[in-house]
Amino acid sequence: MAQIPGLPSNTGTTCVITPIKAFADNYIWMVSNGRQALVVDPGDATPVLAALAQAGLVLTSILLTHHHQDHVGGVAELLQTTPASVYGPATEALPHCDHSLSEGDQVIIPEFGIELSVLDIPGHTAGHIAYYGHVGATRLVFCGDTLFAGGCGRIFEGTPEQMHSSLSKLAALPTETLVYCTHEYTASNLRFAVAAEPDNQALINWQQAVTQQRAQDIPTLPSTIGQELAANPFLRCNQSTIATKTSQWAHTPLTTTLDVFTQLRAWKNVFR
Repeated sequence: MAQIPGLPSNTGTTCVITPIKAFADNYIWMVSNGRQALVVDPGDATPVLAALAQAGLVLTSILLTHHHQDHVGGVAELLQTTPASVYGPATEALPHCDHSLSEGDQVIIPEFGIELSVLDIPGHTAGHIAYYGHVGATRLVFCGDTLFAGGCGRIFEGTPEQMHSSLSKLAALPTETLVYCTHEYTASNLRFAVAAEPDNQALINWQQAVTQQRAQDIPTLPSTIGQELAANPFLRCNQSTIATKTSQWAHTPLTTTLDVFTQLRAWKNVFR
């Protein structure tokens, strides 16, 4: 498994964030300090249990961003063999949740040097949340299926207005913030992004790097908020090129950034 470089925790212990592959393209993020671990959105228990056993770790915490089965499906089995506390969104049905969270709540886990603030980011689901803060001195956000590298999630339960607002909230985070989303969609997202903004050199450079990474089966995540602002079309709906390209696809003039976002998401839904 690939590993993100060590992050010093507040306890002086180096924490490592590891992507555990699940299903066809999910990543379950594991934060470990050499003895204990937490995981984010464990849709499948089997690869998590294997990773814990391989590293000799005890699972102590589970963070959930939303209720979809590929993000929560492994929780019940994990709780049969581990003493983990489960954190998740207050407004979604999560039967094993110990700590129900809403905007402004804090998640502090000292053994990992973790201090996270909860952000409400509805759109993909009605109660979707993100966890923003730091592990040691490193800023990061676990954002589930709302913001992807080079893209965004489908709008299943919310509205375009909600999703646009949620993405704007994430876009306002510091540019150095590491973005830990949960799907390896980057290559396909960037193919669409190039169609929407073909002259964006930052986007073209990112796409070339991602092509090389995927050829070697290297995860393309995390990205950063800075990368997303420079190249993710769903955070760039105020750019004239994207507005023009999206208007051409929609066969109608689009006069607001929300109109552009709404049609851009509709275009992405059918893009091949």
